[in-house]
Amino acid sequence: MSVGELFILGFHGKAIPSWLREFAARFSLGGVILFDYSCQTRQYDNNIENPDQVRALCAEIAALPSSPMVFIDQEGGLVRRLKEGRGFQPLPSARDFNRLDEAEKRRLLAASYGELRQLGVSYNFAPVVDVDYNPDNPNIGKIKRAYSAEIAEVEANARLVDAAARAARVGLCLKHYPGIGGANVDSHLEFMDISDALREDQEELFYELAPEMFGDAVLVSHAIVAPWDPDLPTTLSSAGIGRLRARLPETLLITDDMQMQGLQKALGTHAASLAAIRAGMDMVCIGNNLLDQEQEMAGIAEAAERQIVDGTLGQAAITQSILRVRKRKALLA
Repeated sequence: MSVGELFILGFHGKAIPSWLREFAARFSLGGVILFDYSCQTRQYDNNIENPDQVRALCAEIAALPSSPMVFIDQEGGLVRRLKEGRGFQPLPSARDFNRLDEAEKRRLLAASYGELRQLGVSYNFAPVVDVDYNPDNPNIGKIKRAYSAEIAEVEANARLVDAAARAARVGLCLKHYPGIGGANVDSHLEFMDISDALREDQEELFYELAPEMFGDAVLVSHAIVAPWDPDLPTTLSSAGIGRLRARLPETLLITDDMQMQGLQKALGTHAASLAAIRAGMDMVCIGNNLLDQEQEMAGIAEAAERQIVDGTLGQAAITQSILRVRKRKALLA
């Protein structure tokens, strides 16, 4: 069944650990996510040292069984795993980027996405298309991750990013569905209810843009939207994911990191990951950075295999998710 195609996994260090090699060989593997900062050591000593080292690491990852894709968060500004101080291309925050003239925007994007391709990165978790409805939002507005409070400006910037990514053949993953710009809490720390903050035009922006972005992928947030599901965050809600899937039938749907504390307080990584797959997510992202759970990854995949056999997880839906993942692997090879 190759259930490992449903997972994007992180690991600590600059070499592929044996557990990840074994996971890929046993279950297959959809992708690997890279970080520069380690939440465990509280130092910039994780997967990234310099361009030559990252290029070699990406090549090693791609050579694993099932050819996993390499994912990274290279939004710009504070959320930028490849930093200038390590020899990588500069990229300003979304808010600062929005203030530049178009020629400079295109120049910066061409250099950044060309570099991502040369390094061997398959997908960038970008652009952020959350509209800056709340400038005090601790995880978006306050740290300049939103382009603008004007939705037209957000869309225009996203299309510029797409042009650069398409030219470089780097996949894009829009975030954070259904739009968390109006939130007032950080989902890394606690559950985030955006029921009163979500606007229809923000949600519609994902439906309009996703199929037109190179790679056709959407990252789903752990936000609760009570009219859709009063009890579960969107990543775990069959109603929420069903709403998204109805509009984007072939888009690759990826969870935000399953180790975020809002989710941990409710379920924990193991149960939440299985719930997300059951709800209809295509890929579950477990960074193994916020928490050290590397030795638990095989157990989650084993549990998924058992639930496919006993019918808890629908085999037809899992097969479609695996096909979506493999379609992206072929596109970005």
